This record gives sequence, structure tokens and C-alpha cells, in this order.
Amino acid sequence: MQEKNLDTLFQEAYEKASNMTQALPQDVMLKIYAYYKQATLGDAKKSYYQSYDLRSAFKMNAWMQIRHLSADEAKQHYIDLINSLIK
Repeated sequence: MQEKNLDTLFQEAYEKASNMTQALPQDVMLKIYAYYKQATLGDAKKSYYQSYDLRSAFKMNAWMQIRHLSADEAKQHYIDLINSLIK
């Protein structure tokens, strides 16, 4: 049996997250958001958010806090977090 690669596992975790119905704490939602953005877009840039509402500021802050992670590291964190929530 061939092991799945990181991109496949990431896509599967994304699909699991998209189908979740449970309410999650805000800090967990921000982590999910930040890992996803870091994995798909790389480091956060101010130009990603043109509005300056409080919600966007929290999202940008969460993303900027993990900018030291590579895309693959962010994918792995995302996968681990989603799988821990599903169990």
C-alpha cells in the first residue's frame, strides 16, 4: 500500500474541516485559518486585507504569528489539528 503524500492528506483534512458541524472556539478557528493560509499562500502580507475591521485584524495576527513555518510545516500542523478535532 502506497502512503499518501502531504498534499493529498492536506486536501483530505480540508474536506473534513469543510464538513465539520461542531462549533469550535475562536482560537482554534484562528489556528485553522492561519495554517491554511500559510500552507496555500505563504507569508502574510498587509495587502491581503484592505479592510481594517477587528475580525480581519485577528485573522491577520494569527497568520503573521506562524509566518516562520514553511508551507509543508503549515500543512502538517493543519492536518494534525483537524484530525485531533475529528477524533
